[in-house]
Formats: sequence, C-alpha cells, structure tokens
Amino acid sequence: MGVTRVKLCGITRAADRDAAVAAGADALGFIVDVPVDTPREIAAEHAAQLVEGVPPFVTTVLVTMPDSVEAAVTLYRDVGADALQVHGSLSPGELGGLGERFDGDLLVAVDVHDDRVAEYAAPADLLLVDSTDDSGAGGTGETHDWERTRSLVAELETPVALAGGLTPDNVGEAVATVEPYAVDTASGVEQEGGVKDHDALEAFVTGARRREVSA
Repeated sequence: MGVTRVKLCGITRAADRDAAVAAGADALGFIVDVPVDTPREIAAEHAAQLVEGVPPFVTTVLVTMPDSVEAAVTLYRDVGADALQVHGSLSPGELGGLGERFDGDLLVAVDVHDDRVAEYAAPADLLLVDSTDDSGAGGTGETHDWERTRSLVAELETPVALAGGLTPDNVGEAVATVEPYAVDTASGVEQEGGVKDHDALEAFVTGARRREVSA
C-alpha cells in the first residue's frame, strides 16, 4: 500500500489553515453553502481568501451540497478551489454532467450503506465514504463499518477516501483495516466546533502514516 493521503476538513481560520499545512496535510476542505447547521460553514468570500493562502502542492477542496449543477459550478469558480466535493444533493447522472463542467477533480461523498455506491463512484475522481445524517451531510463524528469500506476499496476502480468519526486515536487502526487511498477528518481534530486543535492536526497526520513509516 502506498502512502495514505490526508484531508483535513472544515477549515474556518487562517491560523488553522496554516497549522494544517505545517502538519503535512495533502488537502484542506472548506465548507460553503450547505443546508445543515454546522460551525464549519463559511461564506464563499471567506473561503476564497483562505484558499488563496494555501501553498502549491496542497490541494484545496470546496465542500458543498448544491441544489443544481449550475450552482455547484458557479460556487466552485467563486471560491477558486482545486477540487469540488459534493454531498448528498445530486444524482449520479447530475454528477456526471457536473464533472464535464469544470477542470478540477470531483469528489463524491456517499454513506457507507447507500445501495448506489457504484453509481456514485462512476463519475467521481474520488469516492469519499462517510457516516452521514438524514440530509446526506457528513461531519457526524460517527464511525461506521470499516470492513464494508474495505470491501469497496477492493471492488471499485475509483480511489476511496475514508471519513466518519476519525481521530488521532483511531486513524492508524482505520488505515490498517481499510487501506484507503485517503482519510478525512473535521470534528475529530477540533478544540470546539469550527476551531482546530493544532496538536491534534499533527497527531492525525502522523497516525495516518505511521504504518508506512514503520514498514
């Protein structure tokens, strides 16, 4: 298995952005325009400012729940992120059309128990398997059946990222169990809602890669 990529999501402050970069994150997620109550949501203008300050070779990801393909494309252009991550609001067919409308990578988030996982994986550059709520949003802080995600890693050609309840304490076990392309966390590295714990950011990245370091 290669080096596991790490995405640190729900960045709301420049200090947290810089700490995540210093910790060695491969990607940073910025949550904009979601119809759920979360302390990690920020305005598009603020997201654009944070994105502008991210150095080369760290991928910026706009995380959103658009009500249409057009809305997703417009927001993506406004924020200026490298990639677009969509949760629970567009059909597989709409996602296919979305992927043709912009040049960045399309990340599609699905619940681990969704019976259309393969359909969502088809238009995606990366499939993010999460624990979601009734609205299809992630960030629940709940883990799920890692063995199920491990089977998806084996079955799908699309790279799979594991999310849902990951913390510095369990990410090493998660990587060893699932062998995902990437791991993703938001609430698992916070002091409080929307404010990151900088020590936890570093510990999470280290934990995700410990297997490779010790191999």
